[in-house]
Amino acid sequence: MAKVTIDASVCVGCGLCEQLCPEVFEIQADGVAHSKADTCNTHNISEIAEQCPVSAIKVE
Repeated sequence: MAKVTIDASVCVGCGLCEQLCPEVFEIQADGVAHSKADTCNTHNISEIAEQCPVSAIKVE
């Protein structure tokens, strides 16, 4: 399993991650993305993270 973190100080809330993987990401009331879980089994999570326009998503 991959560990997913989002740097809220960098996130611009564009929603791309939520569109690509709504089971993992969601834009919350504060206007930035949040991970719904600390770990993820989604096979393409690294590819989704690479598409973040501000590189706010980290996958370990």
